[in-house]
Amino acid sequence: MERLASAGRFLCLTAQTALAFPTALGRPTSAHDRAVLVFSGFRTLNAKVNPMIPPFENSYVRLPENFGARLNPTPVANPRLIVLNVALAEELGLGVDWLIGESGLAMLSGNKVPECAEPIAQAYAGHQFGQWVPQLGDGRALLLGEVRDRRGRLRDIQLKGSGPTPFSRGGDGRSSIGPVVREYLGSEAMAALGIPTTRALAAVSTGETVQREQPVPGGILCRVAASHVRIGTFEFFARSGKDDDVRTLADFVIQRHYPSCSDQERPYAALLEQISRRTAQLVSAWMSVGFVHGVMNTDNLAISGETLDYGPFGFLDTFAPDTAFSYIDRRGRYAWSRQPMIANWNLARLAECLLPLLDDDPNTALETGNSLLTEFQSNFESEFHSRLVAKIGLTESSPTNIELATDLLDRMADNQVDMTLLFRALSHLNARPSEQDATARKLFNQPDSFDHWAKNWRTALAADGQDDSQRQHAMQAVNPAFIPRNHLAQRVADAAVNDLDFAALHEMLKVFSRPYEEQPEYAHYQQPPQPDEVVANTFCGT
Repeated sequence: MERLASAGRFLCLTAQTALAFPTALGRPTSAHDRAVLVFSGFRTLNAKVNPMIPPFENSYVRLPENFGARLNPTPVANPRLIVLNVALAEELGLGVDWLIGESGLAMLSGNKVPECAEPIAQAYAGHQFGQWVPQLGDGRALLLGEVRDRRGRLRDIQLKGSGPTPFSRGGDGRSSIGPVVREYLGSEAMAALGIPTTRALAAVSTGETVQREQPVPGGILCRVAASHVRIGTFEFFARSGKDDDVRTLADFVIQRHYPSCSDQERPYAALLEQISRRTAQLVSAWMSVGFVHGVMNTDNLAISGETLDYGPFGFLDTFAPDTAFSYIDRRGRYAWSRQPMIANWNLARLAECLLPLLDDDPNTALETGNSLLTEFQSNFESEFHSRLVAKIGLTESSPTNIELATDLLDRMADNQVDMTLLFRALSHLNARPSEQDATARKLFNQPDSFDHWAKNWRTALAADGQDDSQRQHAMQAVNPAFIPRNHLAQRVADAAVNDLDFAALHEMLKVFSRPYEEQPEYAHYQQPPQPDEVVANTFCGT
């Protein structure tokens, strides 16, 4: 079997084989059954793996009782494995044979909790669209525990869609299969793009229906994260005056994510600074590929710097900075261009929570918090401009090069240019005009606008001094050829909901696992939507 790229290794079941897959029915996997498992829809799995799951660690459960509610998942009727992320399982040290067997499927579906796991629904609050909500919490998710991956890092294993919890607020605690496969696709595509994110270990259909606008098939996502602590977790305690719990949580976060802060003279100020810096890096990475989170509430911003919660997310097709996808974001609070401002606003809420830890004197604490927050904008601009300049093939983030790059964004917006197609097209152009320029020119409503910009760009390229081959290679490493465009993600979700058909999911996972590579056989996945395919609104799916 040829060597497989780790980014794209997953087990997938066709709609037909899923119905007859023996391990889903609790029987051992035979040699014939192993052949039914297909890698990327084509190749059989032949891996030597640890047949047992390592013990869970349960550090979050050891925190005070009011940090969450301990309970088990609600069993489902007839779980079926849709897809398993083999590469991630191996990274976590989890046995693939075990995961696809009776016990593994029982864990992934919530039908059986391993003896070493201690599930907990985490408590948190948050500002949703700027409005304070004092209690949210895991209303349809459970943290099973943590496993230590092969690099020694603790990683959360969470089930999403696992049934009601004390935080469900009247909800059923379940998930439709549509949001499950959208998050699987979105998070794994983001990981392949090199953007920090939670990961998807497995997607399971439950054999049950959930009631949304109409009955739809249910599903469960097994999500992996550095942790699920959010800004809203701090808010839950701080706004109730529980300063001791804020300190306990901050110490937990430092120990797990930012251990270097413990050596600082002011560890909690160092913590805020590190979270702010990592958030600036994350948002700049989002925006460089046209990603719109969709619902940047404080309960959806992870302190680990990972992309958390793929509800109403989307990717820009036509470059329009004020684009917001979430159906409930009527005023565009979380539009592409506003994401840095909102990130800073959210960090201000975190700073408010940490004020009692920053200094005993309230005025000094406030001054320290404000000082740290002012660094966010400069950190973001530095990160984003660096990425933007690299996208146009220049090596120095000088004021002139930054102005050139931002001028291109303005022209893209004025000419309704497809963001992904243009930057990828630029990565194939030479330092001198050629017939290849036509690919980029035709993306502009007014091609002479591109011509004017390209003349200045080529002057900058000449000053930069790279040869064409070197520059093109560098540009193609930061300008993806493939992104999970909204109409493609919708196609995956619709097929799953309407027909329990996962063929499109399997193929797209294969394609999007190599987003920076040319894949001529899948060129149709590069194309923007037709007018009747445009997805203007996305939904949380709860």
